[in-house]
Amino acid sequence: MTAARLAGRQLAASLRGEAARRVASLAEEGVTPRLSVVTATADEASAAYVRMIAKAAASVGITCDVVDLGPDAEHARIAQTLSSLSADDAVHGVILQAPLPGGARREELAASIDPAKDVDGANPLSLGRLAAGLPAFAPATAAAVVAVLEHHGVELAGRHVVVVGRSTVVGKPVAHLLLDRNATVTVCHSRTRDLAATTSRGEVLVAAVGRAGLITPDHVQPGAVVVDVGTNPTPDGGLVGDVDPAVAESVAALTPVPGGVGPVTTALLLHHTVEAAERCRPRSSRAPAVG
Repeated sequence: MTAARLAGRQLAASLRGEAARRVASLAEEGVTPRLSVVTATADEASAAYVRMIAKAAASVGITCDVVDLGPDAEHARIAQTLSSLSADDAVHGVILQAPLPGGARREELAASIDPAKDVDGANPLSLGRLAAGLPAFAPATAAAVVAVLEHHGVELAGRHVVVVGRSTVVGKPVAHLLLDRNATVTVCHSRTRDLAATTSRGEVLVAAVGRAGLITPDHVQPGAVVVDVGTNPTPDGGLVGDVDPAVAESVAALTPVPGGVGPVTTALLLHHTVEAAERCRPRSSRAPAVG
């Protein structure tokens, strides 16, 4: 048995198309969605990712500003920049891009982003609302995991889903999103004893650790659906996931790396920015309520 590919490029294209149509509608009201990405690093992989976001934003009509504070930026300066962008009525979405300089505390900095503009769900308030089942922007990667599964018709209600990783970027928020869809969720992490014994019970497995080849055939049950969130660089400039390629021989379906969750993550950042712009536009320009 060879696993079906749960590719994300078609879904990403659809999301970008929807975003472009909504941007055009906002333009008729005199509103141009604007996304600000704050960086403070010399990491080239991060810079490449930010360039990809900016290119994707431009393709749908979103203005994207990259605010590069440099790798020596202090915590206070980053916080002040995020607060200023959050207070700017012309800015609809704000992202704090990792990695950050030493001494910069991500959780505290993310709290400086207005939840209404927190399009990558980094503010602890956003995460708290997500956990409580209240409206909030979910971290885009976590949302992309669920979007890919739903796009490919993978049933979640009542199924046992095992998530490997407990970060606030993927592991924890994706667990809440899955619970909202009535899945039974187990979260594994670095202290989990006998990881394979737990993961192999999952009908759906989400690998989000950032360790190449961590998930081997011993970690999955035959016929499972596997979502690989890992994006680990290789010496030749490529990317590999957290899942060993040999897993594809025994599971029913597997997301590719690259081309699986990644493209959908970027598309959802655009989608969230448009949604934020729609919410923030002047009340007088909004369509009348129906009902």
